[in-house]
Amino acid sequence: MGRGPKDEEETFMKCQVCGAKMKSIVTDLPFKRSETTIVILKGLPVSQCESCSEYLLDDSVLQRVEKLLERVSTSTELEILKYAA
Repeated sequence: MGRGPKDEEETFMKCQVCGAKMKSIVTDLPFKRSETTIVILKGLPVSQCESCSEYLLDDSVLQRVEKLLERVSTSTELEILKYAA
């Protein structure tokens, strides 16, 4: 006998901080590259908690973010980049 559709409880990630549902969104996030350099990535795909706003980046997204941040000079004070998937 086959299994039916998964229960909704099994189909979404839970927040590690508060246990609420995580949802996929696209947002802008700041990253501190050095003591004097901040990079804002626009259009970043993340999973964000519906309750406490904690967020997670998928491994593939994080790898791309790290590559983008490496390109920014630490002599720059503020850089705004678009994240293109």
